Amino acid sequence: MNKTISVVIFALIAIVSATLAATPDQWGSRTIYQLLTDRFSQTVNNSQPCGNLQGYCGGTFQGVEAHLDYIQGMGFDAIWISPVVTNTPGGYHGYWQQDIYTVNEYFGTENDLLNMIKACHERGIWVMLDVVANHVGPVNYDYSTIVPFDSDEHYHNCTTCPQYCTIDDFSNYPQVEECRLSGLPDLDQDNQFVRSTLQAWIKNMTEFYGFDGIRIDTVPEVKVDFWREYNDAAGVYAVGEVYNGNLTYVASFQGPVDGVLSYPMFFTLRQVFAQQQSMNQIQSTFQSYQQLFSNISLLGTFIDNHDQVRFLNEQTDVELYKNAITYVLMAQGIPIIYYGTEQGFDGASDPNNREPLWTTSFNTNSPLYQFIATINAFRANITEDLTVAQVQRYSDNTFYAFTRGNAFVALTNGGSNQVQTSRTITYHPYLEGTTLCNIFYPTEDCIKVAGGSFTVYLDHGESKIYYPLN
Repeated sequence: MNKTISVVIFALIAIVSATLAATPDQWGSRTIYQLLTDRFSQTVNNSQPCGNLQGYCGGTFQGVEAHLDYIQGMGFDAIWISPVVTNTPGGYHGYWQQDIYTVNEYFGTENDLLNMIKACHERGIWVMLDVVANHVGPVNYDYSTIVPFDSDEHYHNCTTCPQYCTIDDFSNYPQVEECRLSGLPDLDQDNQFVRSTLQAWIKNMTEFYGFDGIRIDTVPEVKVDFWREYNDAAGVYAVGEVYNGNLTYVASFQGPVDGVLSYPMFFTLRQVFAQQQSMNQIQSTFQSYQQLFSNISLLGTFIDNHDQVRFLNEQTDVELYKNAITYVLMAQGIPIIYYGTEQGFDGASDPNNREPLWTTSFNTNSPLYQFIATINAFRANITEDLTVAQVQRYSDNTFYAFTRGNAFVALTNGGSNQVQTSRTITYHPYLEGTTLCNIFYPTEDCIKVAGGSFTVYLDHGESKIYYPLN
């Protein structure tokens, strides 16, 4: 059964037990494993697939807690979980909120959630909560079951909206802010009750449960002045979803919230690696990032998530995927790896990209699991280097290289059929005679700076990360 979360109890406990919240800058050194609570692990797992991916499949908070070894074994020190509140029927994903004061009983109890977060914190794993402040579940115009927003006055009235009140022009910003996304009732944050309630709720959630950060759904659908207040009320790092490829537009939301998901770079990475377009696109996109964003280090970098066709559905060459993953984990920004990446999941569009993980028996020997673990272990040993901005060292149509401090990252989009490609690097930070070794083959693949340069060889489309031997 769901347990009602009393705001009064919330506030009292917060005064006694609130801990120092993680700052945005502290999040800059973390790597995030994004999971869908319903699809990660059941309390007691079987290896059977889910019969209906459009409904609940059985994942729980207890299931997550039971498999923290699996997550930590890849080197992740943060997780992003689904929204936790009670949803309208069918809301396995968490985005159809019905009662913001109760925990979704399909995922477990309030105590289960507290225990999961406690177990994470005991391991040094931070927990990011996915939250929704734009809309509620699909109840048409009958708000009587929505808690506490049960009145018409709590929602935009649709008088200036298209037919059925649903957004049909995402370049029309007033329409985006006041009309319904996919028909979901749109909360009116200009209503003082709605505004103050949402802000009090997020403050209580982070303080009572001890969440270390939040991911905010559908940020452009709400006026930006609300987000400034909401981010402040949360008191933790917030990364917002601005699902758009327009760099200037997306960058405008950093400030109202601490960071945003790096959608423009996501689209670039898909074009470069999945579609094998020119790698110079990374150069141009990153240069625009440097001009437009106030702090690139607080952006969430990703190559897959629950709203996108999985990379391996679009491109089956695993070497190309490894290059994209290498960029995500080593580039400036906060890396986010979507669950199932490590098992080579290749689901198509929603809901097929939301596969249950337990069918893999949480295999820690899969090649991509080991690949990610290797890079994350390396990251953990070069924390000072990762505070240094990304510097491009080489770029052409099929080769791209950059450094983070002393770490040198070499990428190609030639794919596994590319026998070998090589580039001589003359723009670099290393002293003459420095020996650099590849973290994937540290005793077998080393090169030396001679005459002010060194040559990188990539075989069969591989990616490499070099670091000075001493």
